[in-house]
Amino acid sequence: MSTFRDRPVTAVGVATAVLLLLAGCAASPGASAPPTSTTVPSDTRLEEAEPAPPEGTVVATGTVLDESGEVRLCLGAIRESYPPQCDGVALDEWSWDGVDGSEASGETRWGAYAVTGTWDGERFTVTAPPALLALYDPTAPEDPTDGADGASTADELDRVQHDIAGRLGADALAVSIDRGYVWLQVVWDDGTLQDAVDAEYGEDVVIVTSALREID
Repeated sequence: MSTFRDRPVTAVGVATAVLLLLAGCAASPGASAPPTSTTVPSDTRLEEAEPAPPEGTVVATGTVLDESGEVRLCLGAIRESYPPQCDGVALDEWSWDGVDGSEASGETRWGAYAVTGTWDGERFTVTAPPALLALYDPTAPEDPTDGADGASTADELDRVQHDIAGRLGADALAVSIDRGYVWLQVVWDDGTLQDAVDAEYGEDVVIVTSALREID
């Protein structure tokens, strides 16, 4: 089951294409190959990991995109077009009644909001009025690294980044390198994906973050 939707064409999509090209070059004669997971059981590999949906309420920030009544929540960058476009995640129980801050063009309406609701692994259901993203002041998330920099080499991080981008594709909202780690953002992880990357690449190499955040 795939739970990650949003894939921009001009930002993350182009970056992924470049990463795939580089990954192919890395596998050429004389170059070190990307990390492999031949010692990891197939049912615990990254592609097979299926996080359990959150039991409670979550909040997400992004662009709500309504195309002729088909409403999606764009959790990453969106395609550079007018009106904007994205794959996003399906958004149920959304209403524009009383909601400010939107734009419209033809049959498309959109706006940037903090949206509260539930996530079943496939669809996001709105359970409370949205907040304008420009006015939203969330609590800063905890740093999963506790401020410590990673110890992996730049070459190792490059190989891991290329491998993840090539294997997850659109299921990864973003894959980047910072502070000695590969940072992988997905729609939601309950720890399942973190365990998978730890098993494949070693601990303290990849940090998985969720676009959805649990709230009390």
